[in-house]
Amino acid sequence: MSRRGWALFLVMAVIWGLPYLLIRVAVRQLDPGVLVLARTAPVALLLTPFVIAQRNVGVLARNFKWIAVFGIAEFGVPWYFMSTAEKHITSSLTSLLICCVPLFSVVAQRIRRTEEHISALRYLGLAVGAAGVALLVGLDVRSGSLTWVGFMLIVALGYTVGPIILATRLTHVPGIAVVAGATAFVALCWIPWSIVHWPAHISAETWSSVAVLSVVCTAGAFLVFFELIKEVGATRSVVVTYFNTAIAVVLGVIGLNEPLTVGIILGFPLVLVGCIFATSRPTPALPLEVP
Repeated sequence: MSRRGWALFLVMAVIWGLPYLLIRVAVRQLDPGVLVLARTAPVALLLTPFVIAQRNVGVLARNFKWIAVFGIAEFGVPWYFMSTAEKHITSSLTSLLICCVPLFSVVAQRIRRTEEHISALRYLGLAVGAAGVALLVGLDVRSGSLTWVGFMLIVALGYTVGPIILATRLTHVPGIAVVAGATAFVALCWIPWSIVHWPAHISAETWSSVAVLSVVCTAGAFLVFFELIKEVGATRSVVVTYFNTAIAVVLGVIGLNEPLTVGIILGFPLVLVGCIFATSRPTPALPLEVP
């Protein structure tokens, strides 16, 4: 990747390494559906004035169908399932299961038959990363947790579909308009559920976690993510999940006193190696000398 690509990549890794810990804190008091509303509504309220000021309301309206589909795939469904899973499994395991996203992305790329070439080295990287995830799951997941692992695979599927929609249907729409429209649509969908499930008391710790999730990990993150997709492509961009996993695991162990398990110790290095290989570009062939 280019220097700009790596810079955007590392920024995304930091920003998206935070949510797993913050979600774990927030779901102690908030229903998962309420948390989805609490994460999306502030973003929509924050960005909508900028959309109006930049005169992007028209382009948002004309592309609202795909913006809504993107919101469902990237926010509405995955965030509910992820928040539900984090009530039962650790934030470290949750973040590591998200490493399935690049694998799903390459499968989707093959199905779609895009023009982007997938080199043998990238396939090797994805295979090594998959082996690390499999080792982690095999050592750390108990039979009673398989349901929550399934929930996280649904999250990974949504995170795979979202960038594809951005790269194929919404490239001409400003990122701020996409995020504002998508979060507004998802927030409206979750209002009826949240009214019924709103908690009697919300602590300052929970509010602060939700604030960071909304402003930093959603509004800021997706504006950066759009630039990353433009720079490196949809398939390579989702490999950022391998890097933000490292941050999420460290935060889970240090901030939440989660165990540093054998599965993490053995599987995580494979995940990182897989990330390096999977983000590589093919080496251009040297021109043949003509006698």
